[in-house]
Amino acid sequence: MINKDGLSIIKAGLEDAEAIMEYLNLIGGESDNLLFGKGEFKLSVEQEQSFISSMNNSTKSIMLLGKINGEIVSVGSLSGYSKARIAHRGEIAVSVKKSFWGQGIATAMMKELIKFGKENANIEVIQLEVKSDNEKAIHLYEKLGFIKIGTYEKFFKISNQYYDAYLMNLYL
Repeated sequence: MINKDGLSIIKAGLEDAEAIMEYLNLIGGESDNLLFGKGEFKLSVEQEQSFISSMNNSTKSIMLLGKINGEIVSVGSLSGYSKARIAHRGEIAVSVKKSFWGQGIATAMMKELIKFGKENANIEVIQLEVKSDNEKAIHLYEKLGFIKIGTYEKFFKISNQYYDAYLMNLYL
């Protein structure tokens, strides 16, 4: 757990499942940068609890929550792979509630997830996909050492319009 300007970064617990679902269904409608839109995150609370439990029981994965005054303002995860040939890799994802953008929360969350990957999960390569017009996120990822290694053409389809995504890697 760290504190930065009132931000607490903590490991997600089963008791957080309902609040996480509410958060995800809200932020899905705040931008077109996520894999889902408003109300499209359709897991039940029990399914989300099962997912949190599997993350917490893994030595290669973690889900973190960024909270300010008890409110979830960010969710992030690092998911390591268990298959031997790709066990050195993990996938990272971070979201921040729009009213909290520009406050360094995504940077703090990313740094904690990367630290976990290095120190606890024996991950050597962290990958992510980012919408190609999400300039602020791309800048953040590059600042943290990620490099673009490819483009997924027509990765997103939003309102019948296609958008590309960049595949980015961080080599630890």
